[in-house]
Amino acid sequence: MVESKYIERANYLSRYTPGHAVLKREAEARLEAEFTDKWLRSVREELPRFIPFLTRECGIEFRGRILEIGAGSAWFGAELSKLPNVVEVVMTDLSPRLLKEHAPRVFRLLKANTAKITRTPGDFHRLDFPANHFDFVVCSGVLHQAANILQPLREAKRVLKPGGHFVAIREPVSPLVSRPRRAQPSYTLADYREFFLHAGFPVEIKSVNLARGVRYLVNKLATA
Repeated sequence: MVESKYIERANYLSRYTPGHAVLKREAEARLEAEFTDKWLRSVREELPRFIPFLTRECGIEFRGRILEIGAGSAWFGAELSKLPNVVEVVMTDLSPRLLKEHAPRVFRLLKANTAKITRTPGDFHRLDFPANHFDFVVCSGVLHQAANILQPLREAKRVLKPGGHFVAIREPVSPLVSRPRRAQPSYTLADYREFFLHAGFPVEIKSVNLARGVRYLVNKLATA
């Protein structure tokens, strides 16, 4: 296996992101980094199901150069690297530590094509890449954490080639039933649609429930 490339980057945080956000990001991922049984099962058996759903059910043909923002556990980019028409996956995250120490372990676990992967610290509020550079920008469960959700969307729009696609999955959506207020904002489907339209993206939203058995029914009843 060819080791993935890591590129160090200084002064990558934007004005939207306080310095302590990096420590918060690492703290949130600490349990994942310990490779608990529950997390391992999720990465091996559950999360990879998103790729065939996106390719077969949504008709998305991942290809060319892909940027993943807020890569975190790095499973999404690891799975995409195995697709034959993908030539490069660039992974960014607020935490250099996650990219340096955690991501390579996930790559081995999922048998990623690491020759295609480049890791570098990055803030999705200010992407340090040229315009019209990527065929896809992807993310998993991170947009709702943005200080200004329109800013990463506009940055994604800028770095995408004409005709490129932004694919966001696993974003929490406010249900029709009320729940206790959380520290992080919670958006409805209408909110997400409005954000994407303001950033210049045409929008297609699909509800995804990849659980099985009783958990499938619970998810179906508990989400809007």
